[in-house]
Amino acid sequence: MIIQENLSIQKKLEILTDAAKYDVACTSSGVDRKGTAGPGMGNAVAAGICHSFAADGRCISLLKILYTNECIFDCKYCINRSSNDVVRTSFTPDEIATLTMEFYRRNYIEGLFLSSGVIKSPNHTMELLCESLRLLREVYHFNGYIHCKAVPGADPALIEITGWYADRMSINLELPTADGLKALAPHKTRKNILRPMKQIQLGRNENLHLPFMNENNKSIYNNMDSVASSLTVLEPLSVQPYSYQGCSHNNISKPQVILNDTSHNFNLTSPDSSTLGLVKRPSMNRGFVPAGQSTQMIIGATPESDYQIISVAEALYQNFDLKRVFYSAFIRVNEDNSLPILPGGPPLLREHRLYQADWLLRFYGFSASELLSEDRPNFNVLLDPKCNWALGHLEVFPVEVNKADYYTLLRIPGIGVKSAGRIVKARKTTRLSFEALKKMGVVLKRALYFITCNGKMMYPTKIEENYITNQLIGLKEKLPLGIGDQITYQQMSLFDDVNFKYDIPKFKEPG
Repeated sequence: MIIQENLSIQKKLEILTDAAKYDVACTSSGVDRKGTAGPGMGNAVAAGICHSFAADGRCISLLKILYTNECIFDCKYCINRSSNDVVRTSFTPDEIATLTMEFYRRNYIEGLFLSSGVIKSPNHTMELLCESLRLLREVYHFNGYIHCKAVPGADPALIEITGWYADRMSINLELPTADGLKALAPHKTRKNILRPMKQIQLGRNENLHLPFMNENNKSIYNNMDSVASSLTVLEPLSVQPYSYQGCSHNNISKPQVILNDTSHNFNLTSPDSSTLGLVKRPSMNRGFVPAGQSTQMIIGATPESDYQIISVAEALYQNFDLKRVFYSAFIRVNEDNSLPILPGGPPLLREHRLYQADWLLRFYGFSASELLSEDRPNFNVLLDPKCNWALGHLEVFPVEVNKADYYTLLRIPGIGVKSAGRIVKARKTTRLSFEALKKMGVVLKRALYFITCNGKMMYPTKIEENYITNQLIGLKEKLPLGIGDQITYQQMSLFDDVNFKYDIPKFKEPG
């Protein structure tokens, strides 16, 4: 390990932004575009600027950095693991606050994404992250967006005080199953990862004055034992007054911990437990983690199937009220016998399919058991999950778009949330045609095999799985940049059984 103590902020920024690039809990990356000659201000040099999206749909820029790339853990897949000989450095809370404000004043960013390696101990690290956020909120009066990582194993009092300062928090699940975590990250436990997730969930509910035992969330507590086998039910956690020791930063203003409740039992599996009140609430009234929480899973480092992965994601959404599960294609950055060698490189296409399936879970009313099963555990790389489901359930098609309810429309390939809403609204006053559907945003080249308008299909076609599959594959689905070359096709032989071939006339635009 190479530790550098007297580095400039610019050098620290280069090291710690590069180390943060493997955390995918932002929706896209930045660009490498320098400033141009002549009048103008600013540039887009890759110095930790990433893009995310606000609730109103705006694309915003975030400063994405690690507090430190030092780490006491030795996770086999991580570039910052303790056994790697890399240059190590750390910011200070003052440097984090200064960098954020200077980037913001120059209109480079609108918020901060702050993560960290684990230095000395989870409590020590979480205290430094918390102090960085406190300086930004209370000293610099920064009201922009802040996404902060919670460190598994940190004291609940530190999680709570950070939750009052941050807009969103996240705790990386790292690997889909406990067995995978034990194999590649033996220093981490599923219990320590899930505990702050449940604390944040219950704290958000408590802050919003939501009743714990209403009809919508009874299942969170009643069905804890039925959560996917990879998610361990949390045991009661006894919270003791937290003492701040071992911190080398003397300028840290300690959060005021309530010391008179030494017998408080923080039982995360009980609907009657309180998660707030472990610390004195800051004077700023921002709410407790108002933007919710997210997590990340590494895909391809361990042998879990797609069915196991989306089952875990579904359980997280249902039992921990997560806003988003991120999937990170495994990149072999370390030479280790425990890590798989992937001849095709990172499984980006698999990651893409998992994101599509995740969208179906969150917005389209699908369940994991509908999309995959133990007998069919992985997605078809040639078709998106929605088309793949439709081909397996041709008995429900074709669907008459002038009569089908909203949730049935959502299950039709080529019809999304917006277009389904437009269809339901428009057909109150008119009978829809294929031309009208196209204007509403329906992708007819997918949907035409599954719908009828006024009792007629767009073209005479056969509702047959092999035929429709061949036609959909021939559409050459637009995939994310750089992953299309991973699809390989097998040349047909003379012995392949080809029963029929249809020629579909091209669709002509009206007029």
